[in-house]
Amino acid sequence: MRASRAGGSRRGFNLALLLVAVLGVGGIVWAMQRSKANAVVTLPTAPIAAEAPGYVRGDPNAPVEIVEYADFECPGCGQFATVTEPDVVKRLVETGQARYRFYDFPVNGSHRNSAGASLAAACANDQGKFWEMHDRLFLGQTEWSTYVTSDPKSVFEGYARALGLDLAKWEQCYDGRTHVARIAAHAQEAARAKVGSTPTFVIGNKQLAGAQPFDVIKAYVDSARAAASPATPPAGDSAGAAG
Repeated sequence: MRASRAGGSRRGFNLALLLVAVLGVGGIVWAMQRSKANAVVTLPTAPIAAEAPGYVRGDPNAPVEIVEYADFECPGCGQFATVTEPDVVKRLVETGQARYRFYDFPVNGSHRNSAGASLAAACANDQGKFWEMHDRLFLGQTEWSTYVTSDPKSVFEGYARALGLDLAKWEQCYDGRTHVARIAAHAQEAARAKVGSTPTFVIGNKQLAGAQPFDVIKAYVDSARAAASPATPPAGDSAGAAG
């Protein structure tokens, strides 16, 4: 009888251990699945009642505005941002000929990490470093794209650290999805402007699809500046008015 009771006790103990192990593994799997689900930043599909200011660099009183709609994970956008945009900024924006407004537009459904990149940049903007994060995200596309990782946050966090951001504040912003409504509003603005691909540029009243070379951007800026400048009246008219 004692042996039987001992055997039953051991079996009960082993079953309890097995149950704990199963529950433990199940909890780990659940936590991993939940973590993966939370790793992807998603945007609301319903209309958003939020402002869509974009991100602006340059003189707010510049005579022309260059507007770009871009997806952080779009290769063409990355090429423009790393090759052509520095010239545009140096030769057109910093000289006061134009200001630059950027709208993040996660347009491609297969770019699952793009909205997360937009959020990383928006959280950097809270600390005055949107453009620095913008540049780093485009430069490092192959480090965090959907084809490389399903959880890009650690890569974004590394960029935030390298830029000298307050990591605790940045992470609180990112994990709290603080600026998701703003990103969604930017996407709505792109849809309102009938933007169907990235990058797309609007200069004056002209819309240009695809990455553009510097000379094309400059030509459209010059044209928009000329159109915005008031016509100078002929000298005879001016003299007649004075007389």
